[in-house]
Amino acid sequence: METATLIIVVLTIALALFFDFTNGFHDTANAMATPIATGALKPKVAVLLAAVLNLVGAFLSTEVAKTISGGIIHEEDISSSILPAVIFAGLIGAITWNMITWLLGLPSSSSHALFGGLIGATIVGVGATAVNFSVVVSKVVLPAVIAPLTAGIIAFTATKLAYAITRRYDSKPDGRDGFRVGQIFTSSLVALAHGTNDAQKTMGVITLLLITVGWQTSDEPELWVIVACAVTIALGTYMGGWRIIRTLGKGLTDVKPAQGFSAESSTAATILASSALGFALSTTQVASGSVIGSGLGRRGSKVRWRTAGRIMIGWILTLPAAGGVGALAALLVVWFGVWGIAVDAVLAVAIIAGLFLRSRRDEVNAGNAMSEVAHSGKAVKVRRNPPPTRRQRAIAREEARQRAAQAAEAKKAAKAAKAAERSSRGPRNGAGA
Repeated sequence: METATLIIVVLTIALALFFDFTNGFHDTANAMATPIATGALKPKVAVLLAAVLNLVGAFLSTEVAKTISGGIIHEEDISSSILPAVIFAGLIGAITWNMITWLLGLPSSSSHALFGGLIGATIVGVGATAVNFSVVVSKVVLPAVIAPLTAGIIAFTATKLAYAITRRYDSKPDGRDGFRVGQIFTSSLVALAHGTNDAQKTMGVITLLLITVGWQTSDEPELWVIVACAVTIALGTYMGGWRIIRTLGKGLTDVKPAQGFSAESSTAATILASSALGFALSTTQVASGSVIGSGLGRRGSKVRWRTAGRIMIGWILTLPAAGGVGALAALLVVWFGVWGIAVDAVLAVAIIAGLFLRSRRDEVNAGNAMSEVAHSGKAVKVRRNPPPTRRQRAIAREEARQRAAQAAEAKKAAKAAKAAERSSRGPRNGAGA
């Protein structure tokens, strides 16, 4: 292998692992914003638990990795001397979008950023025919539409059941605070599911690269690739991604534990099912759909559709935005060859460093993540005094009727007693003269 190709391969693997790192801290909020907001877990404990479970989850499935390494791009039709540079350019697009949205505290999709970057770079570097659009539609676009809707319906139903089962009419405690304990389990399951899905995407990219340069023939990720990606996404998760936790936490601070439990259960179930089927979906979209569904499922809660719409617009922009940056990076490679890759590398470092230094001006960490929260993340708001249910109104009417009847009886008895008292006294003095 030529020295230049070897350098490109090493740089691309390093860039892929850095994307994996950004994916980790970008998506921590999906599992841990709700339990942090409801007090089920302390912030640092939550991110540590998420990191460990992301690490474990990365070893449980490789179906999504196979989708990336043997489906999105027709790698057999692309020259081995070109594809590493295309992947490199695509990763620059994904990382740039991840860093920008992290700085803004926007819960966007790291998965779609990766797909957009790869697709944009491939179209410019090779041609549109090199992209397998049927796989993109069936395993990327359709899950992006169906998965959040499915998760929302499941969360809606689970929330309805949770409140129906625990509702009481005898003024005794309903026991719903116990859902906080359940949230520890469900949020852990979401973190585990995230590892089975998102960690696989970087594995797929590295595997695709290794197949291209002839270091590997199977689309099954090598053990060292699995270990490297698992450890990297776990480290990123442990960093916390406090800006996005802050944004989601603002919308989730008033969400009750039963809602959080339902939303997390729905998110975990949807992601695990998709991982088993090899669907490379967005865990951010699934988590957001679950939150909205749980908000609709609780009587007295209100979904802020304007904010939800802004978040959805961000999702729509992710693919083309990351694709645009990836296309520009690939264009430099087309124009300047190896020197274009060097220019891309310098620009990538400059962008990452610049965005990081900008973030230090208003640092967000575990200590202040929930104290000053951006209003833009407020997706669900629960009323402090929700209206009574139909059953509660009927009970209130019956109690009011009984109180009125008792008051009427008491008034009638008082009149009778007063009349009896007057008759017992006899006629007034002089009344019979």
